Amino acid sequence: MELTQVLIKPLVTEKASALREQVAERLTFLVHPDANRIEIKRAVETIFNVTVTKVNVVRSKPRDYLRQGRQLRHVSGAKKAYVTLAAGNKIEYFEGA
Repeated sequence: MELTQVLIKPLVTEKASALREQVAERLTFLVHPDANRIEIKRAVETIFNVTVTKVNVVRSKPRDYLRQGRQLRHVSGAKKAYVTLAAGNKIEYFEGA
């Protein structure tokens, strides 16, 4: 898999912002479902020119929300990566304008 296909987009949510306030070097990305930790680490290091110390991966399952036997909506599954950078490394995309 090419490095440009591994990272889909950065996630900027309330939880990701709270994690950035706790640990300034922690970033959250939506990644390809077939990507593993090594590919994610290599992609972040080469694309953003930083040093990655840790990668945590979380997968959410696709599911349908049901109420009284009726399908209300479908939530597609996703794979997220919480990437911790080495001290002193920053990605300017997350710093704001």
